[in-house]
Amino acid sequence: MTDADAWDPVQYLRFGDERARPFVDLLARVGSVDPGVVVDLGCGEGALTAGLAQRWPRARVTGIDSSAEMLAAAAVHAVPGRVDFVAGDVREWRPAGPVDVLVTNAVLHWVPGHEELLGRWAQQLAPGGWLALQVPGNHAAPTHRLLAELCTDERLAGAAPPPRPVLDPAGYLAVLEAAGLRAEAWETTYLHVLSGPDPALGWVRSTVLRPVLARLDDGEAAELTAAYAAALRLAYPPRADGTTVLPFRRVFAVGRRDG
Repeated sequence: MTDADAWDPVQYLRFGDERARPFVDLLARVGSVDPGVVVDLGCGEGALTAGLAQRWPRARVTGIDSSAEMLAAAAVHAVPGRVDFVAGDVREWRPAGPVDVLVTNAVLHWVPGHEELLGRWAQQLAPGGWLALQVPGNHAAPTHRLLAELCTDERLAGAAPPPRPVLDPAGYLAVLEAAGLRAEAWETTYLHVLSGPDPALGWVRSTVLRPVLARLDDGEAAELTAAYAAALRLAYPPRADGTTVLPFRRVFAVGRRDG
């Protein structure tokens, strides 16, 4: 892993409040009262995972993530016997036993073919267990479309934003129902009011832009970033007060196993 390819918890948390809101809205639809085993797949820097232990004081909460940088940041939220963080790939994760609440937040858009994973995870729920997911649904937004248009170098073919990495709500509803869960799904478009220089660029630096820059040398990365920033300024112009509105669509689904 190169330095450019590594996750940067500080940059990611620059918009921590905005990134936390969908997690809160997702968990509001999870009706588990007193779970014993709670897992957060793709836990990132761990603050939201720790909040699960506050909601369910008697649960054992485990966060799983593949990023060493994110897990290092998450370590400050660990509580022996209550909250722990473990290195792992969500594609390969297997629980030691049935799970009461399984959460995956803003992760599955990085995992092609994740519908199969959801079906497998649903089978690993305890009776009465819950599966909750949230994914960005902004693949058609200028943030992604403009970057894809700039990724003309063949080295960037696998790093450019894919045209459709996630399903719509109806698609996730069908996947969870086919797995035997009682499910609901919905979407929300948040209007994030951002400030500072090039705020749209700042937003994507820790997400969709990160794997692209990882494949370029410093000069090439600077050139692409400058062109991308200029295009984003046109797509997301500042308002009279200097702030910029960034619409962000997200897709949610929750399912409960009978029991």
